[in-house]
Amino acid sequence: MTEQTKNISKRDFLRKAGLTTAGAVGASTLAMPYVKAQSPITWRLQTYAGPALAEHVIKNSIDWFNKAANGEMVIELYTADQLVPQGELFRAVQSGTIDAAQSDDDSAAAPVDVKVFGAYFPLAARYSLDVPALWHWHGLKEIWEEAYAEIPDVTWLSTGAWDPCNFGTTKPIKSLADLQGLRVYTFPTGGQFLSRFGVVPVSLPYEDVQPAMQTGELDGVAWCGITEMHTVGWADALKYYLTNPLSGAWAGSYFVNTGKWKAVPEHLQQLFRLAIDASHYYRQHWYWAGEANYRNTGKLELTTIPDAEWSKVEEEAVKFWDEIAAQSERSAKVVDIIKKYNESMRKAGAPYRYG
Repeated sequence: MTEQTKNISKRDFLRKAGLTTAGAVGASTLAMPYVKAQSPITWRLQTYAGPALAEHVIKNSIDWFNKAANGEMVIELYTADQLVPQGELFRAVQSGTIDAAQSDDDSAAAPVDVKVFGAYFPLAARYSLDVPALWHWHGLKEIWEEAYAEIPDVTWLSTGAWDPCNFGTTKPIKSLADLQGLRVYTFPTGGQFLSRFGVVPVSLPYEDVQPAMQTGELDGVAWCGITEMHTVGWADALKYYLTNPLSGAWAGSYFVNTGKWKAVPEHLQQLFRLAIDASHYYRQHWYWAGEANYRNTGKLELTTIPDAEWSKVEEEAVKFWDEIAAQSERSAKVVDIIKKYNESMRKAGAPYRYG
């Protein structure tokens, strides 16, 4: 090979290498705008909560998710009944009408035997920490996974705690006799239990609850604690708050359409799970602080049914649990876990259980 050929070969090599490098740089430069230009994954998520409550029970965590997703995914949040009625919420996720939902199993009409334990299963929990303890450390998580694995096109992701359930009413409640004929907005299973004491459960669209109390169509709510009553404006139409709780904490879940969930990259799935956990944590301290604060404002007069009389409600709750346990083998497992958990808490004593 001559010196000239060597030089030409070197020049050719350098020229070709330079073009290749430039091409690679160009390709890289062009690829970035292309990726950024792709439409983000977009979900529609409906919550059980109205606009004022949604600010605290979900909107903040969805805002955090959307920011952290950095344009790769956007979740559009809709409040109670905005896209579909609450009673059709689960089916809407299943059909893909909406992509995800935040709700209790009970009022969303989930077609599973364990739905009765969502929302407020009567007197099963004393405090909000009981819910995550039951799900994560006493086996309810695995039971929920098993139950929803039998339902096509919906994936259950998580259950967390909300506020306690107390009566807020336009009439004072000082004895069990005062419950007779009381027309109350409540959850399906809660209403089924309360009807044993003469309560008349009423089902209404969420936005119609306050006007119904103002016109006298409703005597009150057994839907939430005192924080929520003030946050959503119901306290303006109510006069009394019964301190005896039907339950110490609401159990609410997140559901997603299975096909839409599988289409989300794993890192965004994990990000959504983290947003759910952040929401669970926020509600723990927001509700806990509010329940004490609003009892002390004096806006609602506090009433109490004496312990000796309220014990009849507690005894009736255990009978109700046994009736639910008889409905299916899985329900029996859940009731057994709840019984053993509460007995364990009683044995542990304060601060887990007082009295």
